[in-house]
Amino acid sequence: MLLPNIDHALFAMPASGQPPGPPTSAHAPRILLLYGSLRERSYSRLLSEEAAHLLQAMGADTRTFDPRGLPLPDDTPDSHPKVQELRKLAQWCEGMVWVSPERHGAMTGIMKAQIDWIPLADGAVRPTQGKTLAVMQVSGGSQSFNAVNQLRVLGRWMRMLTIPNQSSVAKAFLEFDEAGRMKPSAYYDRVVDVMEELVKFTLLTRDASAWLTDRYSERKESAEALSKRVNQRSL
Repeated sequence: MLLPNIDHALFAMPASGQPPGPPTSAHAPRILLLYGSLRERSYSRLLSEEAAHLLQAMGADTRTFDPRGLPLPDDTPDSHPKVQELRKLAQWCEGMVWVSPERHGAMTGIMKAQIDWIPLADGAVRPTQGKTLAVMQVSGGSQSFNAVNQLRVLGRWMRMLTIPNQSSVAKAFLEFDEAGRMKPSAYYDRVVDVMEELVKFTLLTRDASAWLTDRYSERKESAEALSKRVNQRSL
């Protein structure tokens, strides 16, 4: 078949058996958890803590970012210590868990600000590209999926591998005990399912991430051109 618009020196046909060889990483899967509320008794934070307990029991290495003190995007230079802390964690991890309350039918501004501070590219490196993602939400009322649906859109925009499963905890104030631990329920079982699936997807894809995200269009670009396009510094 003739493909006159293709640069055949850069064109590649994916084939079975790629990428070659078995997984090579032996360290524990590295998972970063983000939550979207600053309240003293934050149910998104409590849910992220429960998720971290489960991930650790499944052999993962976890870090949780505390959003207190994180400035609004573009309100301060990205040299701000909290911004740098978040960006270093985004580079460190191989997968993420995003947990947001639903507020006014959407994710919170605190949740969105954290994601907005993570750049699409740092030079020619995409900090989130090819990494796995699990999304969860808590609601004060009946069960809803508005926040997780929005988080999925953001995960796609950040070029992450968002797992199929997700969790939405309704009336979250009823689902945690006084010590902040999640009570046994179908909601809890779903959180277990989501964390198990996240670890599995991370183990399956982390060593193949570079191959899975290698693109023809980007092979044609220089590192400088790629950085300029994805960072949209002129906007």
